[in-house]
Amino acid sequence: MIIKVCGMRDAENIRDIEKLGVDWMGFIFYPKSPRFVSEIPAYLPTRAKRVGVFVNESIKNILKTVKLFQLDFVQLHGDESPEFCDEIGDNGLKIIKAFSIENEFPSEKVNTYHGKCDYILFDTRTNLHGGSGKKFNWDILSDYRGETPFLLSGGISPDDIHAVKSFSHPKCIGIDINSKFEIGPALKDAELVKQFIDKIREPRLIDNRLVDN
Repeated sequence: MIIKVCGMRDAENIRDIEKLGVDWMGFIFYPKSPRFVSEIPAYLPTRAKRVGVFVNESIKNILKTVKLFQLDFVQLHGDESPEFCDEIGDNGLKIIKAFSIENEFPSEKVNTYHGKCDYILFDTRTNLHGGSGKKFNWDILSDYRGETPFLLSGGISPDDIHAVKSFSHPKCIGIDINSKFEIGPALKDAELVKQFIDKIREPRLIDNRLVDN
């Protein structure tokens, strides 16, 4: 299971969280976010993949930021069109397209992005484009029939270990954690993250067999 920690900014905090073995680390380049990254931190992850999160940003600014931060992925968290995703992908970048979920699964909208992005991220609908600390009903995702793998996001907390380990979907490849693990905006509690990761990665017993998460 891929574990992505989003909303990072502080150099020492980045270093501490990377030591825990997280797979991806998210940096938010949306000025209205309390986790907005306005300058390059003194340390950036060298093992964990770097994900840049953008909301309705221009292609020019995205590509400029990709180069400055040496990003591995571009996460589009706004109203970017399938054609916009195509144009970003034409620059050789891996794309994560975020979709906001409320009371029902937006099948028609999601279907238009198949083949346009490498991964999908399902998050809780909010006016802030994420980081609300609120969960949506994960059962809604049973309506997802697409082939693009996805990450589960939206208000995942340290108390959700059982829920995460119990959630099952053939295209779910990981989770995205953020605000529920913070001491303050963009500052994660490393010990809390460690305890969560250790529990999530404990093997599960299925049909009397131990299965890695």
